[in-house]
Amino acid sequence: MKTFKHSTLALAMAVAFTLPTLAQAQTQTENDEDQAVQQAAGLERITVTAQKRTQSIQDVPISIATLSGEEFENLFSGGGDILELAVRVPGLYAETSNGRVAPRFYIRGLGNTDFDLAASQPVSIIMDDVVMENVVLKSFPLFDVQQVEVLRGPQGTLFGRNTTAGIIKFDSVKPSEDFDAYVKASYGSLNTFNLEGAVGGSLGGDLAGRISVLSQSREDYIDNIASEEGNAIGGFREQAWRGQLLYTPSDDLSILANVHGRELTGTASVFRANVFTKGSNDLNENYKRDEVIYDGNLNGSGFDNNPQEYEGFGASFKVDYDFGDFTLTSITAYEEAEGFSLGDIDGGFGSAADFTPPSRPGFIPFDAVTQDNLDDLEQVTQEIRFASDTDEALSWQVGAFYFDSSFNVTSTDGFFGATTVFHDNTTWAVFGQASYELTEKLTLTGGVRYTDDEKSLEVGEQNVNGFALVIGAASIQEYDPINVDDGQTSFELSANYSLSDNVSLFARYANGFRAQSIQGRDIAFEGAPSVADAETINSIEAGFKADLIDNTLRVNAAVFAYEVDDIQLSAIGGANNGNSLLNADKGRAFGFEVDAQYLVTENFVITAGFSLNDTELQDDDLLVAPCGANCTVLDPVVNGLAAVDGNPFPQAPETIFNFTARYAIPAGDNGELFAYTDWAFQGETNLFLYESVEFQTDDNVEGGLRLGYENFYHGYTVALFGRNITNEDNVKGAIDFNNLTGIVNEPRIIGIEAKFTFY
Repeated sequence: MKTFKHSTLALAMAVAFTLPTLAQAQTQTENDEDQAVQQAAGLERITVTAQKRTQSIQDVPISIATLSGEEFENLFSGGGDILELAVRVPGLYAETSNGRVAPRFYIRGLGNTDFDLAASQPVSIIMDDVVMENVVLKSFPLFDVQQVEVLRGPQGTLFGRNTTAGIIKFDSVKPSEDFDAYVKASYGSLNTFNLEGAVGGSLGGDLAGRISVLSQSREDYIDNIASEEGNAIGGFREQAWRGQLLYTPSDDLSILANVHGRELTGTASVFRANVFTKGSNDLNENYKRDEVIYDGNLNGSGFDNNPQEYEGFGASFKVDYDFGDFTLTSITAYEEAEGFSLGDIDGGFGSAADFTPPSRPGFIPFDAVTQDNLDDLEQVTQEIRFASDTDEALSWQVGAFYFDSSFNVTSTDGFFGATTVFHDNTTWAVFGQASYELTEKLTLTGGVRYTDDEKSLEVGEQNVNGFALVIGAASIQEYDPINVDDGQTSFELSANYSLSDNVSLFARYANGFRAQSIQGRDIAFEGAPSVADAETINSIEAGFKADLIDNTLRVNAAVFAYEVDDIQLSAIGGANNGNSLLNADKGRAFGFEVDAQYLVTENFVITAGFSLNDTELQDDDLLVAPCGANCTVLDPVVNGLAAVDGNPFPQAPETIFNFTARYAIPAGDNGELFAYTDWAFQGETNLFLYESVEFQTDDNVEGGLRLGYENFYHGYTVALFGRNITNEDNVKGAIDFNNLTGIVNEPRIIGIEAKFTFY
């Protein structure tokens, strides 16, 4: 607690030093008459629904960043998925070892590295007001998006699923009575093709609708040398759609129906064997962007080449009714998904007897291939809330939330065979929040939520047709069903003070709760299931939000500190390639984030963001299995286990920096030529709970570029684009159990795009 108290003092000092600086900057701005021209072309007002009300981002006492419009669309020009958001917002990171499904998110360093399909995460994903709890649901493709909001820090009082780290909230474009439509198509290197479009408007009477579609594809571009099969791996085909109907029979009532689905086929993650040399985290000569050497298959015939297939469907029904002094909102939703991924997880080809040919990626002691199937995933959610709708000083919300989910996961290993586990999760919660304008300048907000969470796991078939069972190296184990239940209260207090019309200060204390977790992954390898107790977080933050220089410069910044009691961790890897849950005594972190946007001239705008996250595990007795591969462990080793007390959180970048710039030149009366670039930098990142020389990354950078022409009168844009334009080879993850395997980012994509908009 001593460190936490010091962090609190640091927060207070930072705010104290900030106050006079901001006041001076604002005074200078108000007296500077030379900025009149820029004032007329100032930055647009951004509204958010972080507190389930429509508010200006500058008035919400939470550290929030948003992405929308061109800044958002450019990220996905090259066929990227939701992982493109990683390090594009200060404090936000994402990675995966499951291809285009099962992303793992981190905010302010807090996340979960668990690769199992039943993993829980402290970052909650909300899509069109519906929580996407399962890791597969979190990967639903992004298209026809109105805005993305990243809410940093615990959000436990208004949102009900595992929000100790924060929320990423996606809102799609909604139907309206006004007709609008667009179609956007692009073609790039590696035969990457994107097609996106939407059409919406009045359907007559009180009914409006909107249909949105997405099709993304890339051909295989990686050769599998083991099979002498060219262009065998790396491609994908993703198709998704969304249909919405909005019924507004009166000014008081609106009913919105949303139906959506997706289909994905392609390659799972590409694991690359022995791409590190002992004592270095640099990629070595075994790494080739367009080559792998895979022999992995489960049926002994041919080469599977890491296939992946998933499909999903969902629907939601939202009702808003205005009773006058208060409104009623009801959101009913259903989601389902199923699919599989197969991976040659040793990343290569060879054994102790035949690793010598130089074309093979070094010594691999034994082959390993696994397949995970997600079956019968069903999620049902219901939220009801009442909110005040007056101009009084007091505003309030109260509500209730219900969640129910069930699915089964079958893990198939080439040696042990197949094992199926069944998961169930039921949650209910009640919540309330109120804000009171104490003065014209000071608003206080308080919220409370009680959440009850129950999970269960049952073991089905085990070791079906497993070779280990046949030779006696494994046996059928008996496991009793596991049931865990916990209920806790979360709360928050915040204050927002307006120094002037354009500068505000905020401070916030928030308490959050992530329910207990059950992990059945190790059952597939003759291990017992594991359970992690609930974790709780206490977080403080303070900051300012300012629109300066006649509304041409926007700077939002916050400093924070948090402490997690009984932090849930996943011990991944080691010699047995395990995946088990555990709790550490504490995890603590402190840092800051800054988001800035500057309208230099009417035709030139830049944005920049920076975050620092200093994280540390605190548990004198916490020991985990280090790498089974030949890596250089930096932690003390006790009886073959690494002592990780004092280590940073895994996959928690210490620093993140991002930058964009857009410059336009008028072209005639109706158009402009433009250039847009975006860059993201990821600082030092530890990949596992233990520290080693090989499994750390630093100075990862990626950039994008877009050059084009936009015609406002005819509503079209044509552009050349590039993603990862410098073709950086950035390590994003690793597997450590029998060799030094790495996972690397996507290659450079260069292409052309055209968009046509109709009104």
